[in-house]
Amino acid sequence: MSAISRRRFLHIFAMSGGALLLGDLAGRQLGVPFVRSAALAAEPIKIGILDPLSSPYKTSSIHDVHGANVAVDLFNKRGGVLGRPVTILEADDASNPDAALKAATKFVQDDRVDVLMGTFNAECALVVSEFAKNENKLFMVTGSHLPELTGAACNSHTFVFMPHASMLAQAVVPQLVKAYGTRWFMITTSSMDGKAMAQAMVSTGLTHGVEFVGETLMPFGSTEFTSALTAAKDKRPTLVLLNLYGWDLVHALKAYTKLELAKDKIGVGGMIAGEQIGRPLGYANNAGIWGLIWDPKVNTDGSRRFIQGVVEKYSHTPTSRCYLGYAAMTQILEAIQRAGTTEAPALIRTLEGHEFDGLKEGRSYFRASDHQHVQDVLVGEAYGKELGLGHYKILATVAGDSVATVQTGVCQL
Repeated sequence: MSAISRRRFLHIFAMSGGALLLGDLAGRQLGVPFVRSAALAAEPIKIGILDPLSSPYKTSSIHDVHGANVAVDLFNKRGGVLGRPVTILEADDASNPDAALKAATKFVQDDRVDVLMGTFNAECALVVSEFAKNENKLFMVTGSHLPELTGAACNSHTFVFMPHASMLAQAVVPQLVKAYGTRWFMITTSSMDGKAMAQAMVSTGLTHGVEFVGETLMPFGSTEFTSALTAAKDKRPTLVLLNLYGWDLVHALKAYTKLELAKDKIGVGGMIAGEQIGRPLGYANNAGIWGLIWDPKVNTDGSRRFIQGVVEKYSHTPTSRCYLGYAAMTQILEAIQRAGTTEAPALIRTLEGHEFDGLKEGRSYFRASDHQHVQDVLVGEAYGKELGLGHYKILATVAGDSVATVQTGVCQL
């Protein structure tokens, strides 16, 4: 055995916890190689995911985690990141900012996570964003589309993977006007996200000649929408615009179907929806027009690999929320690989301006000036199962650069 100094021995012993070194030395003495996976021996990279697992968003948030798990599995099968395995820790923020802050604090101070990710509603995203900056941790927002996250409330440590409300509105409004005309009634959840959605749709709608004939505000978590839709019908709109999310949206669509508003030539649609649209409408044709983050019919190599990974692990077609979890996690782990560290300042530098495969046909990149993910926005008409993958007929794919206008002078990183 070659000589090794006492100082060198103690240094390596401390760094390795002792076991690896002793096994190696013993193997050398006996002439038997000691083999151990470096990735298995190394301290794991920990990603803390905050999602509303017990709120009206719960179904969507489970899919967010599914997508993230698929991405982590792919990296770990290739030996991890920087020779270290990747581990996901999950916490329920319950769509409550106090719960979100408590969970984020535990992640950072007790669990020692390297990066924070997730949140669906704006109130949670805002408090975690500020906390992440104070704790010098990278935070990747996957669910909220509040424009202020890359506007007045932006900060150096937060990146937003989700298109913001104005991007979505600019893509979907022209298609809604084309299909349903310009006399609109809005039903809006009274959360910060709901109000941001309504504001973006009104601002964009007015530039396309839309007349807003009324609005009903509903508490987040509402289950009964018959009264609101009846009030909408009395205004004789050509479209009921649903600024709703999760199970609120499902309950509203069930009421829309039950009241048979389509027979009165009243259309339905909104800024954003997911795969839940087809179910309450019985997979009927003409089930509304909606903004989409991603769709399984996007035919790119990256999209096909993603679909295959989700089907193999979870036996279901991936949803748009699944896409957010997968694509955001992929960018976090690739950034760590490029930076050679999990330290936030280095990750921020490697993410700013970085262009990547966003699993869509157009460009995907993080804008350096405000950390917004600039990406294609899809618009689809909800149809039935006969379309195969997904429940939408894609009406338009709008390039991110055409709708992701910078909020000039607002974001100060």
